[in-house]
Amino acid sequence: MDQITFLTQIIAPAFASGLVMTLALIAVAAPFGFLLGCAVAVGRAYGSAPVRFISRGFVIFCKGCPLLLLLFILYFGMPSVGIMFTPFVASVIGFICCNSAYNSEYIRGAIHSIKEGQMTAAQALGMSKWQAIRWIILPQALRKAFPGITNEFIYLVKYSSLAYMITLIELTGAAKMIATKYFEYNETFLCVGIVYLALVTVTTVAAHFIEKKYAIPAGQAACSAVA
Repeated sequence: MDQITFLTQIIAPAFASGLVMTLALIAVAAPFGFLLGCAVAVGRAYGSAPVRFISRGFVIFCKGCPLLLLLFILYFGMPSVGIMFTPFVASVIGFICCNSAYNSEYIRGAIHSIKEGQMTAAQALGMSKWQAIRWIILPQALRKAFPGITNEFIYLVKYSSLAYMITLIELTGAAKMIATKYFEYNETFLCVGIVYLALVTVTTVAAHFIEKKYAIPAGQAACSAVA
């Protein structure tokens, strides 16, 4: 089989299917990882003692447990206690946990960078604590944490390659199957590397554009520091 035929008839269809699965993983895990990260960050910064304890324990576990090991626990370990996940669901849960733990640290750091006077001023205007967090503190924190959040999103694109270890056939899984079947390792993994490079490049450019658009202006940042 010549290289053109191999690329067009073998690699392209398999990679198309694998790419759809990779994008599906990212599309589900990224927003839920972001939302859970926000909740954990707010819980650690403003929650009651039990909430702070649970939130911190969650972050310590997810940051300390290798993602691959977490996937193994979810897919291979949970059936022993009567809980069974499909490869897709196990992958999504693992990615959400990992992504949210790191996002929460970026957001929590941004929350603590905002002067306490803003919370006091919001409550003086009649807002409740949670209204002040929702409308005053969190929007500013998210803008400050955005570079870290987008960086974690880029990592998520690459993390998705681990899903094939629990039998989910995404991009890397498709490449592994083709390489093993046809013994074309160099060509296959070079192609999948190019696809990942394209995904990461597009994500980086989009993130940079959004970051510039929503960055806190220098004057506003100075006012925030004084407040």
